[in-house]
Amino acid sequence: MNKVLVTGGAGFIGSNYVRLMLERHADWKVVNVDALTYAGNLENLGSVMDDPRHVFVKADIRDKVAMEEVFSQHGIDMVVNFAAESHVDRSIMEPEIFLTTNIIGTQVLLEAAKRHWKVFPEDKYSKEYRQGVRFLQVSTDEVYGALGKSGKFVETMPLSPNSPYSVSKASADLLVRAYHETFGLPVNITRCSNNYGPYQFPEKLIPLMIANCMVGKGLPVYGDGMQVRDWLHVSDHCLAIETVLIKGKVGEVYNVGGNNERANIDIVKLILRTLEKGEELITYVKDRPGHDRRYAIDNTKITTELGWTPSYTFEQGMEETIQWYVENQLWMEHVISGEYQGYYRNMYDL
Repeated sequence: MNKVLVTGGAGFIGSNYVRLMLERHADWKVVNVDALTYAGNLENLGSVMDDPRHVFVKADIRDKVAMEEVFSQHGIDMVVNFAAESHVDRSIMEPEIFLTTNIIGTQVLLEAAKRHWKVFPEDKYSKEYRQGVRFLQVSTDEVYGALGKSGKFVETMPLSPNSPYSVSKASADLLVRAYHETFGLPVNITRCSNNYGPYQFPEKLIPLMIANCMVGKGLPVYGDGMQVRDWLHVSDHCLAIETVLIKGKVGEVYNVGGNNERANIDIVKLILRTLEKGEELITYVKDRPGHDRRYAIDNTKITTELGWTPSYTFEQGMEETIQWYVENQLWMEHVISGEYQGYYRNMYDL
């Protein structure tokens, strides 16, 4: 049985990944580590909490002792590191937590993997690792910086991050690369475009606009709303990560994009039309500092070398996503009110 450590597995993308992998792999055991900060929600995992192949551990990836225990007790074969502070606005206001979680936390995980995956653990300079082990760092296209009106991000581009968040992710990527180059640790890095889909915390654009729209609240749009992003459905992202984990060439970086470039304002107007609300709800607000104008992913490498392609069109994905939030208003209410933080409170002594 493959034993996969998923960090940040109670968050948006991580919880979608955990559920999907348990559904697709009967022979996988998923050890799910999450610190349960504001973005971690155990309600996201309600359908798998009783699955014997799923083990939840409340812990912080910066905690060396806790991570050592996870590797020792569960015999981890693979790591998928989702755990990260990820909201750009928060990184501008409180950069330190981004640096410690996203950089130091990644280094703690790399060290634990290095110690436990050696064929000869007593030889700290050995580069011989057991077959099948892999450390996959889930990163972001924001590490590349911003694009002009044309062109797309490719894996060979230099990193040029523009926010404390993207700086912390770029630094973590370089650490992962260094552990491969220095110690031979078997690693991959995936860099995705903007995700959307069910269970996304409503500080992000799409769920925030849906939530506000449903109650007739103003929809705040930064600047002129013409910031362009390439949108990727979370299920497609999870399947891309699975593909890289199983088939990726050790040491390689793979961009993961949905081939769906859209301006923020167009997405907001789409949500308004779908929910039959008027554009008078749109409120233009001062743009945030260092707001990158355009991102776009070239996913040629992962599609040609590994055979992954996105299955969702943006129209299909948005229709399903809006419908999910409409049908799961209780989940949304728990998140907005903070009630979700009491879920399983006694079990995990929160």
